[in-house]
Amino acid sequence: MLNCAAKRAGGSALGPLAGALGSWIARAVVPPPPPPRICGSPGGPPVTAPRVRLRDGRHLAYAESGVRKEDARYKVVFSHGFTGSRLDSVRPSPEVAEELGVYMVGFDRAGYGESDPNPNRSVKSAALDVEELADALGLGPKFYVIGISLGCHAVWGALKYIPERIAGAAMMAPVVNYWWPGFPADLAAEVYNKQEVGDQWALRVSHHAPSILHWWMEQSWLPTSTVVAGTTPLTNKRDAEIRRNMKADGSFQKKMDLATQQGIHESYYRDMMVMFGKWEFDPMSLPKPPCPVHIWQGDEDGLVPVVLQRYLASRLSWVNYHELPGTGHFLSAVPGLGDTVLRTIFG
Repeated sequence: MLNCAAKRAGGSALGPLAGALGSWIARAVVPPPPPPRICGSPGGPPVTAPRVRLRDGRHLAYAESGVRKEDARYKVVFSHGFTGSRLDSVRPSPEVAEELGVYMVGFDRAGYGESDPNPNRSVKSAALDVEELADALGLGPKFYVIGISLGCHAVWGALKYIPERIAGAAMMAPVVNYWWPGFPADLAAEVYNKQEVGDQWALRVSHHAPSILHWWMEQSWLPTSTVVAGTTPLTNKRDAEIRRNMKADGSFQKKMDLATQQGIHESYYRDMMVMFGKWEFDPMSLPKPPCPVHIWQGDEDGLVPVVLQRYLASRLSWVNYHELPGTGHFLSAVPGLGDTVLRTIFG
């Protein structure tokens, strides 16, 4: 019923039909996702991190690194990727962060870790969360944003909705949406169809029938995401070794438990619905922003197709595109790259 992987990775006439059918199934058959276990609520996980309160009453948990905010020349908000947390960063050396005078704050995106869920999550809400966090921490009228992997949707959102607040932006292996109109339909479909079958289905449901995504992902008899399961084939040796070691020492499961402690629907699945859903804008149609923008991408990335990243960069003449040979998706683990990123942006 959702077999829509024709032109534009599912943009055939069956796409709207699949969405309507999915909505009907959700109302008639599929049970709703379980309610989230809010941090600090009775029976919920404890609050252990500093948090700011947003205008709508939600809280965002954050973690600071680098130099003291009061001493910083540059102030950065970091948006973590899929399965990540406020503790993630580009991993610069303390010496380089000190030399350049960089203060960084990472935060649990809505529904992750100890940040309250947002049932109305969107690309725009992600950007506004960044802005509210920066204001709550007193980062000034302009600040920098760095995103990694799927968390880069917050950076694209910032360039769209709050460009006047952004002094500079960097994206590390940013995930792409196969349904962005700027991609040639044939190219998007060709690359989409090279994914594992389960990933094709997970993205297809995320885009066309998000109301049944939680149910779909929880069915062992249906094809679902290898990314969530941690079984995606990774041709890059460093990526494969990192994942193998994380699974062996238990850190893969520990990271997942932390990210999803308030509910996997509010973290992972809403991430998928936002990233691969229907965007209000196409990044390839954005006007030139009033700040420098950088993208780093490995040419052996097994999760983000380099051919689509190259195409996107070719469409946006104002993007400073850095392609790393022999490199995969886990860029924060590349030795010295965190220092290179900071020196490129601030040096």
